[in-house]
Amino acid sequence: MNNALIIGQYVPGESLVHRLDPRTKITIIFFFVFIVFFANSAWSYGFITAFALASMFTTRIPIRYIIKGLTPVWFLIIFTFILHLFVTREGTVVFDYWIFEFYSGGIVQGFAISMRFFLLILVTSLLTLTTTPIEITDAIEDMLHPLKKVKFPVHELALMMSISLRFIPTLMQETEKISRAQASRGVDFKTGPIKERVKAVVPLLVPLFVSAFKRAEELAMAMEARGYQGGEGRTKLRELKIERRDIFIYLIFACIIAGLFWTRSYS
Repeated sequence: MNNALIIGQYVPGESLVHRLDPRTKITIIFFFVFIVFFANSAWSYGFITAFALASMFTTRIPIRYIIKGLTPVWFLIIFTFILHLFVTREGTVVFDYWIFEFYSGGIVQGFAISMRFFLLILVTSLLTLTTTPIEITDAIEDMLHPLKKVKFPVHELALMMSISLRFIPTLMQETEKISRAQASRGVDFKTGPIKERVKAVVPLLVPLFVSAFKRAEELAMAMEARGYQGGEGRTKLRELKIERRDIFIYLIFACIIAGLFWTRSYS
């Protein structure tokens, strides 16, 4: 667990979140992505933040590991907040010095958008941290099963999504390995004019793409060697089943949604 990006990684465990049906987790995250945009007050943000933090602690995954894994997205979150400070011209002026003029509306809106972004990244990351790629594939395939009646390649789509998620940390590790190898040969990625730094990225991208295509080819050959024929006639070792704990989590999430809409009118 030393990688700098947690998206796409799976951490084994026996927590409540780990033992939930993957369809339950996907459904809750799907609706969470929608309801997070309905928050418009401190209380409503408090409700969804409490749910996200409670989910994070329930996974029993080290908090330091999760925070470290979110490091790459902190730049985007901070940049989003600063951008709203300069762009939004609503409310009263709270800071005025030289060419810098910040409004109360910019601070509030910047915090709101940044908070939404952080919560979305955190909650969606918990899915891959507590669910294996095979479980994600089976869950997506089961949820999209009605589309099979119109000849939609449900199994292939679910497989591609799970493989894509799984390859994110692999490609990040490959990128770090190649960048260190290039740096040891004198390539400078951090200093100099922007034009020179952009040119320095080319020696990084070419071997990265070559490695990605090579891994994809090896994966395809391995699947063919094992007789993979898609979803037709495929059996499953473990059948998905909704249990009491899943219903309990659904009820808790329903209360979160009710509390969110109830507190939207409070400032």
